[in-house]
Amino acid sequence: MAVEEVEARFLSSLSQISAAEWNRLAGTDYPFARHEFLLALEQSGCTDAESGWQPCHATLYRDNALVALMPLYLKSHSYGEYVFDWSWADAWQRHGLSYYPKLLTAIPFTPATGPRLCIAEGEDAVACSRGLFAAVKQLAGQQAVSSWHVLFPSQEEALLLGQQGASTRLGSQFHWFNQDYSDFDDFLAGFNSRKRKSVKRERRRVAEQGIRLETLEGDAISAWHWDRFYKFYQMTYAKRSGHGGYLNRSFFQQLGEQMAEHCVLVMAYRDETPVAGSLCFRSSDTLYGRYWGCDQEIDCLHFEACYYQGIEYCIKQGLRRFDPGAQGEHKIQRGFTPIVTVSSHWIADQQFAAAIEDFTQREGEQIEAYIEEAASYLPFREQSAPD
Repeated sequence: MAVEEVEARFLSSLSQISAAEWNRLAGTDYPFARHEFLLALEQSGCTDAESGWQPCHATLYRDNALVALMPLYLKSHSYGEYVFDWSWADAWQRHGLSYYPKLLTAIPFTPATGPRLCIAEGEDAVACSRGLFAAVKQLAGQQAVSSWHVLFPSQEEALLLGQQGASTRLGSQFHWFNQDYSDFDDFLAGFNSRKRKSVKRERRRVAEQGIRLETLEGDAISAWHWDRFYKFYQMTYAKRSGHGGYLNRSFFQQLGEQMAEHCVLVMAYRDETPVAGSLCFRSSDTLYGRYWGCDQEIDCLHFEACYYQGIEYCIKQGLRRFDPGAQGEHKIQRGFTPIVTVSSHWIADQQFAAAIEDFTQREGEQIEAYIEEAASYLPFREQSAPD
């Protein structure tokens, strides 16, 4: 019987593999793992060696047939990840060691759970995950990296990685779930009276300031809209963090050209002049809130453009979930439920690996307790709380 040969290949750019071949495994519904999205990041210069996101995407072939793949980056820092490991880097430094470079499987600048280990239909997931893990460990030795991190994988993928020796770290986010609401008022009907009045007051306040909102999808988002949204995004990042953001105009333009069907843009106008924008992406069942920007501070507009308009869109489109992004306890009182997220971490040094495993276990207990407590602050009447 012939022995099947398994070979790992690392790609320095997604241009080295066709969109059809990559998307055959990664899928086309979840927008962020698509070849088009990741290649747009590369071609716009947002993910390259200079930015500290050097692509080295992993692929696994058996007898020259692609059976598994995953996005992979060689990182020289921890910016743009949303799973914070700065204290780990400090620990390495205190011991006279270097935490960077490290290897990272993630969607750059995108804390949205989705496929990370992409396996061909009909293939053995355990065998493929073992093959990818072995390939990464070999690359880690060649590149002298400290660790490999997989951020926001599915629970099933985290379990597979755990079976290979990775530590699982818990995190939390706040998501909205559609309970077959007929409209926004139906959603609010499940709130207690005080919180329902608060949301209505916030929405009314936006209208009182002369703000008109428009939701645009797909090809209806013109170059004019992209230009103005990018201006808002850049200005808001500059005010908040002193730089113009991780993403550039070229990236957004490329998305509009190649992934329009996933794009949902909420634009806010005052006297028909655009003043703010909120960009979301959608799959067949989920809306992902991603980027926000404005050129002036308008009371309650962020809540309206980033949350309430998204909820209305989900109800109208029949989407089951709204993932508005990382962090933000203020989302709880607006009907977003605390949920668990996961990440997986393999540490090359065994002593550090043991310490990280102990840390993630203790931190996980705190996260679970936090989520339970946070859920008690949801605005729903007890009988109306989402599952």
